[in-house]
Amino acid sequence: MIAYREPQLDDADALAVLARETFDEAFGRLYQPDDLAAFYAEWKTPEAFAGWIADPRVGILVAYDGNTPIGYAMTGVDIKIDYDPSPRTAIELKQLYIRSSHHGAGVAHRFMDWVLAKAQATAADEIVLSVYSENPRGIAFYHKHGFAKVADTIFIVGKQVDAEYLFVKQL
Repeated sequence: MIAYREPQLDDADALAVLARETFDEAFGRLYQPDDLAAFYAEWKTPEAFAGWIADPRVGILVAYDGNTPIGYAMTGVDIKIDYDPSPRTAIELKQLYIRSSHHGAGVAHRFMDWVLAKAQATAADEIVLSVYSENPRGIAFYHKHGFAKVADTIFIVGKQVDAEYLFVKQL
């Protein structure tokens, strides 16, 4: 049975490992090793996750199969992607990753329910995210949950710049 909980500071090491493994599983093949290493060193460290866990503007939910973390979702009211919601209020879905062994088990849908609850708790008018332009599974998932593409954007890993889509869901 899959269980969900928000992490504590002592979960930062395990979350960093999960984040690297799930990103690598989904997208690692796209990058040169030095670009991937630089990206991980900046964004997928225990220190980064400890900072996010401690930040009241950030929400994280982790899925566990038994004692093994299998996925996580992260939201934030501090919009970091190239999007200005003004005069509306937005929440950003910053990350949503699940081990491929658990794709199709309903974990992503449970994460999306949590994201919607976070948006409602912050009185957000919309949810914003970016998705890799060559990720048909992700794009279909977000469309199914009412998101629409509003612009093109980019995502940088090391020296590589990837085309992404900016999606928004009006609430």
